[in-house]
Amino acid sequence: MNITIIGTGYVGLVTGACFSEVGHNVICVDCDEKKVELLQGGGIPIYEPGLEELVERNVAAGRLSFTSSTAEGVEKSDVIFIAVPTPPLDDGAVDLSFIERVAREIADCMTSYKIIVDKSTVPVKTGEKVADTIKRYCQADCDFDVISNPEFLREGFAVEDLMNPDRVVIGTTSDRPNEAMQKIYKPFNAPVIFTDINSAELIKHAANSFLAMKISYINAVAAICEASGANVEEVANGIGMDDRIGRRFLNASLGFGGSCFPKDLSAFIRISDELGYDFGLLKEVQKINASQMNRFVKKITDTLWILKGKTIGVLGLAFKQNTDDVRMSPAVDICQRLLKEGAFLRVYDPKAMDKAKEVLPDDGVLYIDKMDDVSKGCDALVIATEWPQFKELNLVKAKEAMTAPIIFDGRNLFDPVSVEQLGFTYKSIGR
Repeated sequence: MNITIIGTGYVGLVTGACFSEVGHNVICVDCDEKKVELLQGGGIPIYEPGLEELVERNVAAGRLSFTSSTAEGVEKSDVIFIAVPTPPLDDGAVDLSFIERVAREIADCMTSYKIIVDKSTVPVKTGEKVADTIKRYCQADCDFDVISNPEFLREGFAVEDLMNPDRVVIGTTSDRPNEAMQKIYKPFNAPVIFTDINSAELIKHAANSFLAMKISYINAVAAICEASGANVEEVANGIGMDDRIGRRFLNASLGFGGSCFPKDLSAFIRISDELGYDFGLLKEVQKINASQMNRFVKKITDTLWILKGKTIGVLGLAFKQNTDDVRMSPAVDICQRLLKEGAFLRVYDPKAMDKAKEVLPDDGVLYIDKMDDVSKGCDALVIATEWPQFKELNLVKAKEAMTAPIIFDGRNLFDPVSVEQLGFTYKSIGR
């Protein structure tokens, strides 16, 4: 298939690379000419495991290319995927201006039948708006179909998720594009669910909101565990073995962050409000997530008393492991709160330091090149991201390097008994 993907963020670039990997011819379009030049020169603007190798291999094979020309992409492809950002607005709604602009650009370029696929996460009924926009601005006498094909990619595991999807959802108003979409996804050997376009759009928001709910639920249980002397990991294992529930997303932590869960949860609440339903359950999920960070910071202040002038080491800046994304990162939130109280920070992250420098203030933060050097002279150490290599931290050497042997583990990476036997004051979540 000849495919164009408009937008080269996490979703667009990973989708383009994976589609080309299975044999499709893919043109990735982006309005950011500097990003296009970077990609054409072999650079990758984001860190995602396995992505760089995929891009390099398929560019060399001639199946993947990059351009800033929407007209070129529309002319040379039968199927056009829209994968542009849909950032949140202050009121919880979604900014759809990028979607509308791309729809107009496609309309301006169309001269023959095209399948326009909305890959971006959008509110229900957006597909109808995209179709109306294309009808309004298309000057040529040609037909088209707009369909919804939501993504279910986890940052840090996006290549794996796209190459081995558990399902493919396609929402459409007619049967005409079905054959082409089946052909696109046939190499991935995953069940394809065809539904109406509104249902497809709702599936994405409903799925992410449900997962956010699981995270907030186990964090609420963690508070009960701390109050009762129970262990949240034992509780999570016990309930997770019920196959109706499952163990995934039942890890007590600092709460969910990133560019998807907070935005999609707010958007689903706003969508529900506009449709006349007060989704109080999801509003409580938001409250629990916000309170989880407050509870963790209170542990730090209760233990250290005065933060002003103290040096605190922070392991992790990305919102989760295997990514350099710091958008709405709980780790960055912690850093900002500690800095506001006058603490000095020594920070380390395997991939996200450069991007963290764009959002953290210049004063009060020292970026450390090696994980084992973070603890030097620290009054406490905070583990803020679940990078697996943090489990390999030499705790004996860390204790020797610290002013006070105190660890606040926001990801429950270590065994409390083992760490306390080494002489640390150890505070984790729900244990």
